[in-house]
Amino acid sequence: MKQLVLDISRPLEPTLDNFVVGQNAELLSQLRELLGTNPRERFIYIWGAVGAGRTHLLKASVASGGLYLGRDDHAVLEGELPLAHIVAVDDVQHLNEAAQIGLFNLYNRMREEGGALLTAGDCAPAQLKLRPDVVTRLGWGLVYLVHPLSDEEKNEALRVHAAQRGFALADEVSRYLLRHWRRDLHSLMAALDALDCYSLETKRPITVPMVRELMQGVLDIQ
Repeated sequence: MKQLVLDISRPLEPTLDNFVVGQNAELLSQLRELLGTNPRERFIYIWGAVGAGRTHLLKASVASGGLYLGRDDHAVLEGELPLAHIVAVDDVQHLNEAAQIGLFNLYNRMREEGGALLTAGDCAPAQLKLRPDVVTRLGWGLVYLVHPLSDEEKNEALRVHAAQRGFALADEVSRYLLRHWRRDLHSLMAALDALDCYSLETKRPITVPMVRELMQGVLDIQ
């Protein structure tokens, strides 16, 4: 049980393959092209609400050797940043003045020297309270809204994931998870994997009481 509790607490490694597309097919296609050879567009800005998946997409895009800069890493932009094949800068709405200048310079360098720049924020470029020259640069490339999954899309994704693991997921279980667990899909998937393992170990079906039992174990260690 303890190991399962730890497993449910760990987020899954983000990849483009385990991102559930929903209404984001064009964005996902564009990111795959960005990671290929000679992409037509090398600058992409994505925005959306917390939990929509923008951080997942940025981390997945740099998983094969790029550089990810989250909010806690923004200070790196204030120095001379070594160029990577792809650089992803998350939560640009929190950039301070010096980091904004660094991002502006990075954009210009990558435009001249090559590489791809993927940026993300919580609103469209025109609504960002950043330097006008930075806002202009962010809006020069492609701009995509990351559409969050609806509850029905999450339910369907969980049912498919359960079927791939060889069991049928009861609707009341998936809906209970959606109401009481973390609402991002990959935390939900991790919970489902842990429930499947626990069910096999205890030879009990996956039910709402089992979900409560496992969730209580997580709360006890946090």
